[in-house]
Amino acid sequence: MDAVTSCVAAPALPTTPRTAVQRELGRQAYEPVWHAMQRFTDTRDDATADELWVVEHDPVFTLGQAGKAEHVLAAGDIPVLHVDRGGQVTYHGPGQIVVYPLLDLRRLGIGVRDYVCRIEQAIIDTLDEWNIGAERLEGAPGVYVGGAKIAALGIRVRRGCSFHGLALNAALDLEPFHRINPCGYAGMQVTSVLDLGGPSGIEAIKPVLLSHLAQQFGLELLATPELPDLTMRL
Repeated sequence: MDAVTSCVAAPALPTTPRTAVQRELGRQAYEPVWHAMQRFTDTRDDATADELWVVEHDPVFTLGQAGKAEHVLAAGDIPVLHVDRGGQVTYHGPGQIVVYPLLDLRRLGIGVRDYVCRIEQAIIDTLDEWNIGAERLEGAPGVYVGGAKIAALGIRVRRGCSFHGLALNAALDLEPFHRINPCGYAGMQVTSVLDLGGPSGIEAIKPVLLSHLAQQFGLELLATPELPDLTMRL
């Protein structure tokens, strides 16, 4: 499912936050985390707590369900994976903050359009912390600064539950984006928080982004250290 950029004021959520688990996965290859998200979503039930997974990925290009191979111009030594999210092609790599909100949208009372808009707003509010003026562009999902893309969205909703998520370019090497048509748009410019005068590392940005995501979805995040059983799931 592709992101929707036509956003209106989001409806208010209940005043009592719902608890969600925050998992810091560190740096991981893409494919094992992807399959772990699928398993989590397929096996969860109405009582399963929501989770937000935070990760940096090893270099990889991912193509969405409708992704066209011609948008990968010259992958070189970077692997290309065809995955089950919406959207076209994007790049993940070290220095990029990837967050996977694994949320029961029905339980939260949030539709897909509202879900996407809330993610985008959390990113916009995060960047505002460093006086970086970001915006949506109609017809081009994600978040932009001066027409250059700084955050990509690619989501999937199954049985009312979300997986996949967002990627914020914090302080990464942008060269691999020149090897693709980012999100299927030839010549699209890409930027990062660092290039726009923000922090030089992701650790200053992550807590701000997670705080705004929690606010948008009415969540109280409980940080849980990476555990052996999580490693086994990966």
